[in-house]
Amino acid sequence: MQRKDFHETVEAILRSDHRYQADAYHFVREALEHTQKAVSKANKGQLRHISGQELLKGIRAYALAQYGPMALFLLHEWGVRACEDFGEIVFRLAEHGSFSTTENDRRTDFQGGYDFQQAFRQPFLPTRHPGAAPTGPHPNPAPSTADS
Repeated sequence: MQRKDFHETVEAILRSDHRYQADAYHFVREALEHTQKAVSKANKGQLRHISGQELLKGIRAYALAQYGPMALFLLHEWGVRACEDFGEIVFRLAEHGSFSTTENDRRTDFQGGYDFQQAFRQPFLPTRHPGAAPTGPHPNPAPSTADS
């Protein structure tokens, strides 16, 4: 049996499952490849299976590197709102033969991975140092000399 092209696989999934945009599937595939390269490099070139939690870490790193502060917005646009959504995407791709899973892999492996606001928004919020003055307009601005 000839393996389907990834684009065709995504189109087949979308015909019956409208939860996620096609871009979400392509992003997860790219994030998996990114994670596999990182794991392989850490293991001196040895390939091995990647767990759901490892993939979640790789997805976060890849999203932040590729999309920066737009990552959260894009994920939401694609219908991805929680780590469980990544698990659904992975298993839909596996059901269609594009990803492989082991008998130990479960959708629940993706539960409770991280809070999206903290994972994708927090890194880009300004940090306040202890003792620093609050940001924003001063409650009682000094009068301007131009007003005199």
